[in-house]
Parts: sequence; C-alpha cells; structure tokens
Amino acid sequence: MAGVTDRDAVPFALASMRKQYRAEGLSESELAATPVEQFARWFKQAATDGGLFEPNAMVVSTADAEGRPSSRTVLLKHFDERGFVFYTNYGSRKGRELDANPYVSLLFPWHPMARQVIVTGTARRTGRDETAGYFRTRPHGSQLGAWASAQSSAVADRDALDAAYTELAARYPEGEQVPVPPHWGGFRVVPETVEFWQGRENRLHDRLRYVARADGGWRVERLAP
Repeated sequence: MAGVTDRDAVPFALASMRKQYRAEGLSESELAATPVEQFARWFKQAATDGGLFEPNAMVVSTADAEGRPSSRTVLLKHFDERGFVFYTNYGSRKGRELDANPYVSLLFPWHPMARQVIVTGTARRTGRDETAGYFRTRPHGSQLGAWASAQSSAVADRDALDAAYTELAARYPEGEQVPVPPHWGGFRVVPETVEFWQGRENRLHDRLRYVARADGGWRVERLAP
C-alpha cells in the first residue's frame, strides 16, 4: 500500500521489547553432581510451578550431512543417566538427518521461569523392545497416527491424511492391538554438554555448563552471558 513503510508494517517496537529477569541466580555450589540430577530438579519445578503448558517440550536441532540445520519442537518422553529420549518416524526429516549426522542439540525454553537448558550430544536409536514398550502406552489414536502419517513427506491435502487414518481405524478398532510401525521409534540423546541458563538482572545471566570427561565424570564451567 502506498505510503506504508517497513517500519509502519511492524506491529511492535521489537528493539525495545525486553523483560527484567529475576534476581535469584544459580551458583556452582548449588549444582547436583550430574547434569541429569540437576535437570531432574529443574524439571520438577517446571512441571509443578513453572506455569508451562508443556514443560517436556523441547526444540530439537539437527543438521544434514552437508551441515544444513533444521529445528522443530518435540516432546521429551524419558530421561535418565543414559540420556534424553524422544520418539519419531525414522523417515522424517529429523530421523533422516540423525541417521546421516548423529550430532544434535536439545533446547528446553522455560521462558516463564527465565530458564533454559541446552543439551548437546549424539543420538542413537533405542532398541525395539524399548520402543514397543513406549508405543503401548500411547493413546489408541496416536498409535494409528504413527501409521497414517508419512512424517515430513508432502501430502495431497488434509483429506488424504484423514482418509488414511479412517482406513486404519477401521482395520484396528479401539481395543484391538496396533502393531508397532517398523519405521517408527526412539532416539536417545547421549549428552556431551548440558548448560543450565538462569536469567539475571541487567542481562548478566548465570550460565553453568557440565562437560563430559573421558573418565565418565563431569566438569562444570561458567560461561559469560
């Protein structure tokens, strides 16, 4: 439209949008012995009083064999000292990229708490028994959805997707066991670094990062904000 500038088209003054973060910080003396134990502490707080819709939502960033990155939000389904687990269609973009390049980053953006957790490491497929065990806990509709969707591939329209689901629902009605798709399963991200980011006043945030040692232990380093 004549006379409208790019500045006029922006609905907010983005350069001036900022929040003052909490005064309470994170010190080395407060950290747990391992990053998974520390993650469990923060996750419990995020899940109980963090004001988060899905505290287990994380941004999974992968890259293809040429190093071109991609990101998407995925739900964390399990974590322990072995790593962080999520499930997907192995034929999806992230599945294909992880098969070609196993290095991955996980970001938990807990904005209402002025916290972030950033995990870097390598992804390995979970075993079929572990995958099947989780698949059986999914709602019946989600089990059918894992078959109906060729994740990340182009589809003609929504009707085609709905038709595939309807056909599967007729084949496997509620109460009948749905087989585990061979193209669907878990990835376990084995951490190499885990950073705990706590927002602080004046943008002087606390950033404490666990780094895996060759002996299986961890060292902690403080990063400048």
